[in-house]
Amino acid sequence: MNIYKSIQEKKKSKHKAFAVLIDPDNIEQRPLLDLIQLAVECKIDYFFVGGSLVVKDNIGLVIKTIKSNCSIPVILFPGSNMHIDAQADAILFLSLISGRNPELLIGQQVIAAPILKRTNLEILSTGYMLVDGGKNTTVSYISNTTPLPSDKPSIAACTAMAGEMLGMKLIYMDAGSGAENPISRKMIGAVSRSVDTPIIVGGGINNVAKAQDAWEAGADIVVVGNAIETNKRLIIDIAEKAHLINN
Repeated sequence: MNIYKSIQEKKKSKHKAFAVLIDPDNIEQRPLLDLIQLAVECKIDYFFVGGSLVVKDNIGLVIKTIKSNCSIPVILFPGSNMHIDAQADAILFLSLISGRNPELLIGQQVIAAPILKRTNLEILSTGYMLVDGGKNTTVSYISNTTPLPSDKPSIAACTAMAGEMLGMKLIYMDAGSGAENPISRKMIGAVSRSVDTPIIVGGGINNVAKAQDAWEAGADIVVVGNAIETNKRLIIDIAEKAHLINN
């Protein structure tokens, strides 16, 4: 399975994709099985697994459980080089291009590279852009970086262009887990018009309208995680909206 090729093909055909983000620290086995079954029924496109700070040693178990119960691709969303598991299908090889912390621009990547080289994980080089979502988030604290101002779409567009020119295959715009506000249509649109790479958008998307806004503004993949932990019905509602848009 070539996941990057599938993402490219979806973008080319204007197919809007939906990814469910699972934080290994916030899921138990029984609820995870229920979530997987629901995701299969709703025909979501991808599972993202990971987070900025993973305390419990659950990543391997979560991935194994998903892989044992469905064929939905599993993509690692790592917070550090410690969050690598070869059971997944692919990994977002993130470089935090919105910040100026060299550890997350290239430092962690240097440490992770030889580990990843020994796996069969598909490497998805990703320009990661943290955007101000109205509150301090874990990713902002852990990364020790300042998010892009939410009212400066031109800065976001230029940052995304630089990431694309550096060879990033994907651009991931994230307001962070539990953000009060999602990334604005104006900013997503500015980035979408500025690059040809597929665009992933997450953070602060806690209802169908916000997911639809992101897709219509130019997002190719919408990621929802935190909101689903308290309202699994959201998977059904957002998946239905995606299917309506794609049909």
